[in-house]
Amino acid sequence: MTASAELIASVWNDVCAVREKGPLVVNITNYVVTNNTANSLLALGASPAMNHVAEDLPGLINLAGALVVNLGTLAVDYVEGMRVAMAQANDMGMPIVLDPVAAGVSDFRTGLAVEFIEAYRPAIIRANASEIMAVAGEDGKPKGVDTSRGVDEAGPAARSLNRRFGSTVLVSGETDLVVGGGREALLSGGSAMMPRVTGLGCTCTALAGAFASVQKDYFLAALDTAAVMNIAGEMAAELSPGPGSLQMHFHDALYLLKEADVTARLRVALS
Repeated sequence: MTASAELIASVWNDVCAVREKGPLVVNITNYVVTNNTANSLLALGASPAMNHVAEDLPGLINLAGALVVNLGTLAVDYVEGMRVAMAQANDMGMPIVLDPVAAGVSDFRTGLAVEFIEAYRPAIIRANASEIMAVAGEDGKPKGVDTSRGVDEAGPAARSLNRRFGSTVLVSGETDLVVGGGREALLSGGSAMMPRVTGLGCTCTALAGAFASVQKDYFLAALDTAAVMNIAGEMAAELSPGPGSLQMHFHDALYLLKEADVTARLRVALS
């Protein structure tokens, strides 16, 4: 896979836009990963707000560039906050990024994810292959929050979701698939250590919120997200003997990312 000069420039311009504008990204996310995802947004150049309280969210949404909703650790107050925030985001024309964590594990999780997609039409759905298949009505055979399916197996489900709801779909895995607006992209990179770090998939979802704040072509915003995750993960792995240091070096790679890194490391095939 090689990337054209035009695509490299597009990704780099969006990284620069995040750094210059510092968009506020509101995250209703799971408590396992809150610190990690907030620090990743900061390292990229965005401004994170981590909140799930329905009464407090409207003021934050008014100031934000995007809303990220992650179903990782569900509770009644979280779900209430999600509904309030997504309804307001829709009213404002603000992009929503949805992560249907562990969809397929229970009827409750799957039903809630499908409800949110149908009611609020997220700009981007970011998930692993099993989760994408589950919300599309297929048997994704999830292993808890992990996938038992390959990204290629989720391609038809991703295309179906995009056709039905208009959402760009980012399927994360060893190779990432982005589907949206009649376009598809396959991206490679990253590191085999990345699944050993808690919540890097959730981090990917959060970064999608940052890019959707500055890039209104949500296919390109999702492509930016996968590209930067892969490049930063690859750079971090070169300095890390194990997953503990990988997380630290991943934040450093986001912060230190240069155009030359994108040029040298971006591997994508468009169709």
